[in-house]
Amino acid sequence: MVVFAGQGDPRRSLSLLWRADAPPPARGGPGPKPRLSVDAIVAAAVALADEEGMAALSMRAVGDRLGRTAMALYTYVPGKSELLDLMYDAVHAELPTAYPESESGDWREALTAWAGEVLEFYVRHPWVLQVSQARPVLGPHEYAGLDTLVTLLRATGLDAGVLRRLVGTLFPFIRGSAQAVADARLAAAATGSSDEEWWAARSAALLELVPDFAERFPAVSGLEAEGPVEPYPGEGAEGAEPVPYPEREARETFRVGLGVLLDGIEAARAGRT
Repeated sequence: MVVFAGQGDPRRSLSLLWRADAPPPARGGPGPKPRLSVDAIVAAAVALADEEGMAALSMRAVGDRLGRTAMALYTYVPGKSELLDLMYDAVHAELPTAYPESESGDWREALTAWAGEVLEFYVRHPWVLQVSQARPVLGPHEYAGLDTLVTLLRATGLDAGVLRRLVGTLFPFIRGSAQAVADARLAAAATGSSDEEWWAARSAALLELVPDFAERFPAVSGLEAEGPVEPYPGEGAEGAEPVPYPEREARETFRVGLGVLLDGIEAARAGRT
């Protein structure tokens, strides 16, 4: 399910994102109910989406978490569209805006560290991946994340036109990798069968039904036959938590793919020099 940001009133949404207008006074009620605020509503909505997914998000569900009615929330946030914008921007505040590797001039290590942070950010908040990049939220934390990446890329010495395209390459690459990790974590619970059970049943059926598989798809079969997949970094280390195979594959694909992208930046820099 793809969700498009920026569907609320433009001025009201941006005013809330940038806290340009004075917020309404906090309202207390009888008993121990917490005082409402924009930040409290956004925090409750983020917790709900993290735990139950985007499909569970509604003004009523957020109000229930705060012990209030949905109507009580509208004084602070006009509706679900504006709330989604606020949620999206708020969680982006988790991303670092400075990297020691960049300060030492090692742009490659800095970009590697940045990409790893962004991947884990998406894995923590998989609902963010459902928010389309076609319509940016235009909030301060989203801009801070973009500014950080541009700053790191400027250290490569490549011209602005190339840097713009690298921004448009790196974010979709990381989002795709994070989606693969998130899907791997959700698959067993969503389908009711483990990865091992799923593959065992379908592999056996495929071999029976398509005995000439290797002849029909020689490139794929040849790749499988050329040798085992390289071990995931840290796999087998003492005390390390076992990582399920699909997630392990997704993370290793991210690591190798990022390395190839950075090699491409190296090549572009060499060609420029």
